[in-house]
Amino acid sequence: MGVTPPVASGAVYAVLAALLDYPDDALHGALDEARAIVRSERGLPRDARAGLERFLDYCAQRDLITLQENYVALFDRGRATSLYLFEHVHGESRDRGQAMVDLLQTYERHGLWLRPHELPDYLPVFLEYLSRLAPKEARSLLAETGEILASIADKLTKRGSHYSFVVGALLPLAGVRGDPAPVDPDDDARTPPGAADYRALDAAWADEPVRFVGAATPTVMPVQFHEKRPARR
Repeated sequence: MGVTPPVASGAVYAVLAALLDYPDDALHGALDEARAIVRSERGLPRDARAGLERFLDYCAQRDLITLQENYVALFDRGRATSLYLFEHVHGESRDRGQAMVDLLQTYERHGLWLRPHELPDYLPVFLEYLSRLAPKEARSLLAETGEILASIADKLTKRGSHYSFVVGALLPLAGVRGDPAPVDPDDDARTPPGAADYRALDAAWADEPVRFVGAATPTVMPVQFHEKRPARR
């Protein structure tokens, strides 16, 4: 039997969304506020809060250019750590396009309007959406992405990235067991694996169908994930 995951506040999902987005001046300026929210959030397990504190230290100790370079090297050069949820389980098919439309409509029903060229399956956008839901509903919806999050967290941990603490903090909220390994402070600056390594990591992850339901709005069509992977954009 699984353990009932903790219920986190919307503020935590908003903070995690900001931490997983592309680093900018706004992030650097909000680190103290993010730290205060993390420390006060009882819905996060103690280990998750400690990991997020380490990530915030990592951000505070590096200049913005370094953070941005590390982010691009980590998330934009292979599917294994992609933050686009549909990329892990969808193919180049009509289903993928319809899933995007359904998810976008779900967001708009809750007052979340995306910027031009922003895709609805981007994990920070999805977390921003969860921050607008009732806590138990957000927990239930996050749980449907648990296997994807566990895979991303595992790859980040193996690469020694501080971002493993951020994605790792989502695992207990999704009802998934996870224990990111200690991170060497210099590991994020290392050269990422080559293309062959990315293909090997991708091949090791077998996707199962996952479905977003959006329980709070019964009229919203379900968004389905499928096994076939898309080509890299």
